[in-house]
This record gives sequence, structure tokens and C-alpha cells, in this order.
Amino acid sequence: MKTFALHPKMLTLSGVFYPTGYAFIMFPEGAQAEQAARELEESGFDSEAVMLLEPDTILREIGRVNGESDVILPSVGTEGATVQKYVTLARAGQHALMVHAPSENETEHVMTVVRKQPFSFAQKYHMLAMEDLE
Repeated sequence: MKTFALHPKMLTLSGVFYPTGYAFIMFPEGAQAEQAARELEESGFDSEAVMLLEPDTILREIGRVNGESDVILPSVGTEGATVQKYVTLARAGQHALMVHAPSENETEHVMTVVRKQPFSFAQKYHMLAMEDLE
């Protein structure tokens, strides 16, 4: 599993989190996210394609939240509302997996594995649209 690092390519021009080609899945428990990550790697995903994010990382890096302060990023469009959702879930202690899955087949592979664990929210970032994953 790769350590998460926020790169400029993962942001819109206005600085909102938007990692094109990635699936971002939130889990109620850290153990569920870790299990899904292990299963993704065992099913053929390269360990560099799978990143585990703890709640503090989601708040600090994606939501740009310090402690209990509000989100600094403006809520612009769907991507801003999605970041707000991540922040809310992270504040409740939820963890996330971020998986590089640019193709439709890779996305379906991710979700086939992830569906074995109870997840609370999942998004796929396309070039010009975000897709709810179920």
C-alpha cells in the first residue's frame, strides 16, 4: 500500500480535491479499509495504486481542516460538496481508500472487491464528471 501524498494534479484550478482516474471509498472502520486494501492487492492491484487514508489525513490534506475548524475550501459545485461529505465522515472516524482505477474495468474490479466490506460512500473521478459507486 502506498502512502497518500496530495499532488497538484489531484486538485482543480481552484484548489478543490479532484483526483481524476481514482476511486475514493469511505469505510466506517479502519479495519474494513485495511482489509479491502489487502484484498485489492491480492486480486492484482499494484500496491502503488492503493492508498489508505486515516481520518486525520482526510481532514488535513483533502478537507484542509485544522482541528475542529471549518473547511477552508469554498464549496464550489459537486466537488466541493463531496469534500464536505468526506470531512463529515472523517470527523466521525471513518477511513478511506483511494485507488487508481482509470478504466471502467478497473473500477468494476475495485468495486467487486470493496463490496465485500461495508462502505459508506464511494466516488469515481472522471475527467469531467464524478460517478457515485455502489
